[in-house]
Amino acid sequence: MARTLLIPNPENATIQELKDVARIGSNETATRCTAIQMLLAGASRALVCDALLVTNRALRKCINLFNLSGVDGLVTQKRPGRTAIINGTQASQLVGLVEHPEEADRTFWTAKAFHGYNRDVYQVECSYETIVRFFHRKGFALKVPQPWSDRQDEALRKLFLQKLEQLYNDKKIDIWFADESGFEGDPRPRRRWDRKGNKTRVTKNGDHIRMNVIGMVCPRTGEFFAIEASHSDSDTFQAFLDEASKFINFQRTDNILILDNASWHKRKTTNWHGWEPMYLPPYSPDLNPIERIWLTMKARWFNNYVCKTVDQLIERLDEAIFDVINNPNQTKKTTAIGTLF
Repeated sequence: MARTLLIPNPENATIQELKDVARIGSNETATRCTAIQMLLAGASRALVCDALLVTNRALRKCINLFNLSGVDGLVTQKRPGRTAIINGTQASQLVGLVEHPEEADRTFWTAKAFHGYNRDVYQVECSYETIVRFFHRKGFALKVPQPWSDRQDEALRKLFLQKLEQLYNDKKIDIWFADESGFEGDPRPRRRWDRKGNKTRVTKNGDHIRMNVIGMVCPRTGEFFAIEASHSDSDTFQAFLDEASKFINFQRTDNILILDNASWHKRKTTNWHGWEPMYLPPYSPDLNPIERIWLTMKARWFNNYVCKTVDQLIERLDEAIFDVINNPNQTKKTTAIGTLF
């Protein structure tokens, strides 16, 4: 016996109401609303199925939903995902364990180690991928630890930040930060995603080509100046200051130049050309925002890039330096010091 032909009830909604819902809903909701509009306008079921690429069964379901609940029945709801294997109180316990690995007599966790511990101690049978998803869902990420000196003097760091904040708020003073950094022709490869089974390789020539860059930056303006040198010492640092004074025009009456405690930064005969030196607390490179410039340059210009000659390295460095110089707005964001206080 043939099925009864379903017909949408025109009293449940107007065509305009269906159009309004179609505009703000998901793609599936829009398809359902359009199908009902076409049927109410007199289109045949076959035409609707062909035009919207839906089956007759799907169209019958759509009509049933509309006749039962009106426009609300056509709105698709987000489908619930599979129930998490690790949830509730147990999830809270595991988050605490990730944050305090010493409770399991460990100094840190890998996903593999945590997967095994979770299975052996909590008797939760789940895949390694489930543990990784759990880490991401709870806000954890795989990170390479930053080396942190145990020789820092917290009292000196606190005093330095207090003084830096005072200088930062003084409208007559511009703060500059200077530093040196080495750039290699075949830098250490960075971690990357690749397909399982592939041998992930980068070129390495082993010639140890290297150049130093000496630079300074003003976080307020984003102005950046740098020179390249084969090494760093008192003479090259003086040459750097000499060149900087030719290209930089001070915008404020007082200019503080903050540097680390390298011996060549403290030679008594140094000509500072209007800058007043101020030194970072020992072992505190994290308080020098120009370090972020070096990290950005290396990540953008020297990741998976190998120079076979010194000339190639210098040419690449020129591009990297001019990229920073020509984008002062981005440099201001990169070296912002307001977050230090």
